[in-house]
Amino acid sequence: MRSGGVRNAMNSRALSRTLRNTVALRNPNIRARVAAGAAMAGWYYGRTGSGWWQHTNGGYGWVGPLFWPFAYFDIYDYAIWGSGFGAPFWGYGYDDIYAGMFAPYAYDDLAGYLPPRVAAPGTPNAAPDRLAQMCGDDSRDVAGLPIDPILQAIEPTETQRAALDEFANASVTAAQTIKAACPTRLSLTAPSRLASMQQRIEAMIAAVATVQPSLDKFYSLLNDEQKVRLNALGEDQRRRIAARRHDRSLAQSCDVAQPAALKWPAEEVDARLHPTDTQRASLVALQDASAKAADMLKTSCQAGDAITPPARLAAVGKRLDTMLQAVKLVRSALDDFYGSLSDEQKAQFEAIGPQANSFIGTARRTRDSAP
Repeated sequence: MRSGGVRNAMNSRALSRTLRNTVALRNPNIRARVAAGAAMAGWYYGRTGSGWWQHTNGGYGWVGPLFWPFAYFDIYDYAIWGSGFGAPFWGYGYDDIYAGMFAPYAYDDLAGYLPPRVAAPGTPNAAPDRLAQMCGDDSRDVAGLPIDPILQAIEPTETQRAALDEFANASVTAAQTIKAACPTRLSLTAPSRLASMQQRIEAMIAAVATVQPSLDKFYSLLNDEQKVRLNALGEDQRRRIAARRHDRSLAQSCDVAQPAALKWPAEEVDARLHPTDTQRASLVALQDASAKAADMLKTSCQAGDAITPPARLAAVGKRLDTMLQAVKLVRSALDDFYGSLSDEQKAQFEAIGPQANSFIGTARRTRDSAP
């Protein structure tokens, strides 16, 4: 029933219609709403409300088994259009590592995000397409640049136009790289979720490396007036979308206080696992690694908006590098701790996230029904 409930939500007409509308998906507010609806589909059968792993812009870092939905859009929007579009990208950080360790989904929830192994003949099964569309799309409609507004703004020479085409082609290749890191199976353990997270970030880093040279080349060919026009185009885009949730500074989007739900569940780990002295030593090392990762990511928050698109894309690459280091740090400590657990202890560890959801959800329903 729970898997079916998720599939029904993922196959809804509203979600299907929005995901087919590539113009609408260029709006970061719409992407946040789509991610929120899909993320909540696997939590209490899509009850209204928000989960503890929600980002400050209203979207989610984890949607079922998928880490970082709409990753290409988030990179592209901030790099090209600037700070008004930076909240989705800079909202990723330690909270997502925490949600990878203590996943908010139980197995039956996750199973609904991927298709059955064998679908009944003639039965449409759109769920995998929905997840894949949020994971990445390498079609030129999505990954290609909005060429016409840029052409009108800068009135390029023949050489500049050729460089712009080169950048557009590199963007499609980058989107293909990100899409290739989409999950095709469920990650049911904390170590496997962090491994999937690492793979996704590595693909994004490779995508940035693919695009950066062509963007640098294109921008270097522009004269000062053209550069001013291109930057002004980003301001026009921001006003057109009127991103009401994107008025935070980049530092505010990135460096947010952890809610109570994200505090390390030390007491629950002790009560559920009853770790031995050896296991406790590994657990302390994991907590220390997590704290260090959180500090690394907090320190790497962007204080302000970089001036040019190449500089913003370079800032994206630097942030992703720090995220990769943080994930590797926690993953190494987690593997050591997890490997020391018995099967029963592993099952208890995996139950912490869904159990936390159950507690928070019950508290919210009690609060909402109070007179």
